[in-house]
Amino acid sequence: MTDSNLPSVQLADAITAQIGQLRRHLALAPPHEQAQILATVLDYDTGLLGEVTELVSTGSRFAKVHSERGVLPPEVWLALGRAANELDSVGANLNEHTGSIKKVTAPAIASSRPTAAPVASAMVLRRRR
Repeated sequence: MTDSNLPSVQLADAITAQIGQLRRHLALAPPHEQAQILATVLDYDTGLLGEVTELVSTGSRFAKVHSERGVLPPEVWLALGRAANELDSVGANLNEHTGSIKKVTAPAIASSRPTAAPVASAMVLRRRR
């Protein structure tokens, strides 16, 4: 059972609440603000996703030590390690697209020519098995 009086647990609870606020704000914000939020969150070097990945990686090292001591089952360590690797991979893939997301924040340039109709793009959906 967690001790909710520990400052570190209170910090984790506060961060969780703030991420929920950010998620709700993202859903309601205008497109240019949504793009700024996403670009900030997805920046793998300085953003939230990179920090969460490092947090899970640190958790994996914790689980490794306690798994080797027999306190935790090895599956806990393996699951956290797998999660850290997956987050790292996803973060690297998403980081490639932050430039495109940031372009939404750029002001539209007025032109005397009519704007072209948007071009449809292929969308890939992944299903969890």
